[in-house]
Amino acid sequence: MLEGKAKVEDTDMPVKMQMQALKIASQSLDLFDVSDCQSLAAHVKKEFDERYGSGWQCVVGSNFGCFFTHSKGTFIYFHLGTLNFLIFKGATL
Repeated sequence: MLEGKAKVEDTDMPVKMQMQALKIASQSLDLFDVSDCQSLAAHVKKEFDERYGSGWQCVVGSNFGCFFTHSKGTFIYFHLGTLNFLIFKGATL
């Protein structure tokens, strides 16, 4: 488990949800190879959809750019090991 090595760069999530994000991301690294970013992201998304309702998005990798709109209180961007994790729930119009 790598939770202690995570560095949150930006978030508007409640602290309890942030801790869940770090824990789930760490667990995904125990289940999948670090190079399998798609499986890592799919695992995190599935866990968030189950815990907090559908509509979550997750991006995992070491070099990516993005631009998105999210629902208030559902965004976190952090580093865990050599990977970056971006988790958010899309905004409804």
